[in-house]
Amino acid sequence: MKTRLEQIINLLTDEIEQRLRQRGLPATAPGARAGEAAPAEQRARPPASSPNHEPRAVPERATAEKEPPSRPLGAPHAARLIVRLALVLVVLIVLVNIPLNRFGTTLATMLPDSSAWVMVDGFVVKEEDDPEIYVFQDGRLRWISSIQAFEAYGWDWGDVHVAEDGYLDGLEIGPPLEVVAKCWNSPHVYLLERGEKRWIRDIETFTSEGYVWEDVRTLDCSYLRSIPDGETIPPGSGPPPRP
Repeated sequence: MKTRLEQIINLLTDEIEQRLRQRGLPATAPGARAGEAAPAEQRARPPASSPNHEPRAVPERATAEKEPPSRPLGAPHAARLIVRLALVLVVLIVLVNIPLNRFGTTLATMLPDSSAWVMVDGFVVKEEDDPEIYVFQDGRLRWISSIQAFEAYGWDWGDVHVAEDGYLDGLEIGPPLEVVAKCWNSPHVYLLERGEKRWIRDIETFTSEGYVWEDVRTLDCSYLRSIPDGETIPPGSGPPPRP
């Protein structure tokens, strides 16, 4: 299904083609090629008038042939038309990609009508007045639990589709999308949740929480250290180690 932006681009493309057809260059007239002699009628010249001869009347046909033809639409004008339409297209593309709010939402993500959206795995969406962002996976919506999880999965604000309030009502909600992470040279694993990192005490706790090693993402150590410490898993496991 085409987005509204694709439809606008197609309409502009059709307009360019239509105008070029309407203002196309005329075919070259026979005998007008370089190096050809002018027709005999054009070579003929009335004799110069003299005191002994009356001026010779110029035939009406010859007069008509000497009138300069109307100037056709040339290539420079067609080129200017293409440049103008191309500039309009460039300005339109820039405008629809300017962030409109603090979430970085662009007009390009808001143009398609919500009823036309088809949710597939990886579709990121939020309601207009709800700060929580969801990703659609396996037929369910999963709340993206933190900005760290959002960034760790490679999304940016331009990926977020903003729907009217109530659009997500009735859809099944799955488990939150969380990130389990470690730093390059550290064995300690943390759950990133609600802007905090929660140290997972040992491998037994790690597996009992339902995680597998493939879930663990390796992040930069300085970035992981900059995230505030939260409650350990399980709670009361003592001060968490430094990543």
